[in-house]
Amino acid sequence: MASLAELEARIQSLEDIEAIKRLKYKYLRCLDTKQWDEMATTFAPDATTDYSDGELKFSGREAIMKFLRESAMGGPQGLIGVHQVHHPEIELTSPTTAKGTWALYNYLLHKTENTGLRICAYYHDEYVKTHGQWLIKSTGYRRIFEESWERKDSPSLKLIKP
Repeated sequence: MASLAELEARIQSLEDIEAIKRLKYKYLRCLDTKQWDEMATTFAPDATTDYSDGELKFSGREAIMKFLRESAMGGPQGLIGVHQVHHPEIELTSPTTAKGTWALYNYLLHKTENTGLRICAYYHDEYVKTHGQWLIKSTGYRRIFEESWERKDSPSLKLIKP
């Protein structure tokens, strides 16, 4: 039978893993809804990114947020996106560090160019727990495939909202 200390450690591990899941989901929700100030709270101050197979690397929360705000994801004429992650594999590497792998399905519409883009990839993240709160220390993804299309090729396809 497990001791009280072992049970407490197990519960803490489960709570930490759940908190990391909620952190990743918040990061993606804020990305899709362009809530940049709230999204900034998901990153450690010294966070790094490695998006698009290493094509887009940024160091520090401010540099990451500047890129996101000013990129096609941030502009009013830019991309409308839905980022979904599945199948989390989260490993606690210490009481204050963890790493995770997530399957990504990303569907993007470019309003001004009338194109669509689908990306399937795997995120590889590192997390740090600071003052009792989990934050993203590093994040990035490697694509499995990416496909694009001209939306005009489907005559009946129309964007209802926005």
